[in-house]
Amino acid sequence: MTAARGTPGLTDQPPLRPHSAADSASDGGFPGIIGQSPPMRRLFRLVERVAASDSTVLVTGETGTGKGLVARAIHQRSRRSAGAFVALNCGAIPENLLESELFGHVRGAFTGATANKAGKFEAAHGGTLFLDEIGDMRPDLQVKLLRALEEGEFEPVGGCQTIRVDVRIIAATHRDLEARVAEGRFREDLFYRLYVIPLPLPPLRERPEDIPLLLDHFRVLFRNAGPTVLAGFTPSALDVLCAYPWPGNVREIRNLVERLTVLQAKAWIGPEDLPERVTAGAGTAVHAAPRVAIADQGICLNEAVTEFEKALILKSLEKTKWVKNQATKLLRLNRTTLVEKIKRHGIDTPPEAEDHRAASAG
Repeated sequence: MTAARGTPGLTDQPPLRPHSAADSASDGGFPGIIGQSPPMRRLFRLVERVAASDSTVLVTGETGTGKGLVARAIHQRSRRSAGAFVALNCGAIPENLLESELFGHVRGAFTGATANKAGKFEAAHGGTLFLDEIGDMRPDLQVKLLRALEEGEFEPVGGCQTIRVDVRIIAATHRDLEARVAEGRFREDLFYRLYVIPLPLPPLRERPEDIPLLLDHFRVLFRNAGPTVLAGFTPSALDVLCAYPWPGNVREIRNLVERLTVLQAKAWIGPEDLPERVTAGAGTAVHAAPRVAIADQGICLNEAVTEFEKALILKSLEKTKWVKNQATKLLRLNRTTLVEKIKRHGIDTPPEAEDHRAASAG
């Protein structure tokens, strides 16, 4: 056996930045992974435990749940963090080129192979190789992948020199691999080689308490993308958004916030601004009780009461088209108290409300 040739390749993706409040709304310190719900806290704890080992991990979950972010978090916290994190989407590479992408090729191996090229396995030597959408790999290539995983060696396409590598594998798929094994579309031996540590990701519909966190995270991310700085979502819009099942998960919520920021020249997004597919079936989207989630570590009652008060004030202003005298009647407050609370909570009157009042006065 020959030693791995060349110098371990460096990932062409930017390194993860240190955790900050702007990066994540979680206490787990995972940049870009947003969540405080019990399912996400369980996931954070599992990621920390998995990262300390060198075992193969199979990340499963629906499209848009953040499988790539979880894979990066595992790598960053592992002993291989100084090495490369190399990602390959097996479903995005044409079948006739996937083998070369994985194992590299030698000059003349096929038409267009004008020089030797290292594959992803070799580039990830000393680090982590993330194989996304592993369930889409064709059967004959699964055999070669199994050998590389079990023996840590392979030959490049068209070559005869054996290359040994030290690589940790993290695989991911949105497919049911056990069903594909039963159908004969995925090798059983490869399935069990990958299924060392399964890491299922919860879909967004199973953690609705994280939806406001994600909306605010992406609001800040895209705050300068449109003609108006997006201040937030009205309580009625939040009700609708939290009731929506989000089949595209976090990716869908990110795309929606970006689209609303670019297309809606409004500071506050209301239900009328949301796409029909989001509002359909939501009805009035009014809950009998406020959304409350108490995490394992507890909740600050004062902060929760403050947020609930702010939400009620916003809802009353929205309902009365931001006419304070009418809002005071709904809240049974005097006008001075309401004005003081509006200032304390930093609630700004949206431009469209100012325009409406000006038109009414005229």
